[in-house]
Amino acid sequence: MNETSSDVATLHLGDTPIRDRPIGRSIGRGLFNRCPNCGQGRMFGRFLKVNDTCTTCGEALHHHRADDFPPYIVVTIVGHLVLGGFMMTEMLVSLSNWQHLAIWVPITVLGSLALMQPVKGGVVGLQWALRMHGFGGHEDRPEDELPAQDRT
Repeated sequence: MNETSSDVATLHLGDTPIRDRPIGRSIGRGLFNRCPNCGQGRMFGRFLKVNDTCTTCGEALHHHRADDFPPYIVVTIVGHLVLGGFMMTEMLVSLSNWQHLAIWVPITVLGSLALMQPVKGGVVGLQWALRMHGFGGHEDRPEDELPAQDRT
């Protein structure tokens, strides 16, 4: 990476300078429902529907492929928190099964709903920073796909 006169980090691929996209900043902006490019526009139009373009800077966001990865992250986070809380509660207080269900099921559901949008925004920000799936200026090519396995 080289520094230009305006202190903007750039990557050089051949003769073409490409502006650097800091990964941490891009993920952070996504976590807070902001465009990974400008940090101003809203990323989501609805709960989990990413806007096609940023309303502020016009950056295309429709390239994202944040399908199954955000739920896996949310399940991992919420699962660890709920399991740790359950085990700590069980060590301190003896509760019946229905009391545990009354406590931990709502915490699991609400925690999952609360984390899903920020985590998906972070994944979209990561994909944007790494120039994945069209964020790098070109769409995915068919030859980039992994070959399907013959299951016969």
